[in-house]
Amino acid sequence: MIVARSLAEASSLNQTFMASVRVSVQAARNAIKQDAFASKIRVGMKTENLNIVMVRTTHPGNIGAAARAMHNMCVSNLVLVNPQCPVGEIAYARASGAGVILEQRRNVASLKQAIRDCSLIIATSARSRSLPWPELSPGQMAQKIRRLSEQSKVALVFGPEHSGLSNEELQFCHFSVSIPTNPEFSSLNVASAVQVLCYEIYRLAESAPVSQTRESSESVATSDDLEAYITHLEQVLIKTRFLDTDKPGLLMQRLRRLYQRIDLSKSEVNILRGILSSVEKYKT
Repeated sequence: MIVARSLAEASSLNQTFMASVRVSVQAARNAIKQDAFASKIRVGMKTENLNIVMVRTTHPGNIGAAARAMHNMCVSNLVLVNPQCPVGEIAYARASGAGVILEQRRNVASLKQAIRDCSLIIATSARSRSLPWPELSPGQMAQKIRRLSEQSKVALVFGPEHSGLSNEELQFCHFSVSIPTNPEFSSLNVASAVQVLCYEIYRLAESAPVSQTRESSESVATSDDLEAYITHLEQVLIKTRFLDTDKPGLLMQRLRRLYQRIDLSKSEVNILRGILSSVEKYKT
């Protein structure tokens, strides 16, 4: 009887061990497939240079669902700007196996911090603005990201669920993108928007590498570079009295939009700032 029980226990342990081995082998196979697939994707696009930025998100389920959508499309960098909810059990449940995206996420206090090293920032926006921003279709957005992500970091920015990005936050973005929807019911969940736009990027990922329009030795200006130039420009315009601080109007917003449309390099920004410095010396 003791022998029979021992044999039964040994058989149970053996079954548990073999099940564990099967799970480990399958996990290893999945990892190999995922690594091979990710390498194939990177041939056409450096998805590791793409940041999905979610601003002041209010529901943990949306963060988790967005992480799942990203993982589906081989996008791994999630940046949360001042989230209004905890990233806990609900977020991980909705991520449904994409918890690694949540674990590796970056939390920052402001949009400016999230995009400071990015050379292309595209905002998702569904509402009209007093000063229209250059707008892209999802396909055009994917093409721009594909081209610049080869050499620079890029950001795709999603605003809060109920209000979207503020006008001040939109100022930091070069373009906006909207997803065509039923005009009678245009409300789109933020995680669904992440899925749709990441899919548009994914569709191009296996294409042949794009030819570079800029010399490889030239680095594209980052958001920090451009912000420093805009600040310098505003100071000079005030000194030369071109900008009336009592009645500024939309001058700086329009100038910002002008420079954001141009694919400036770091050296070009330095030249522009050198011109401003020369004007300052002449003025004094």
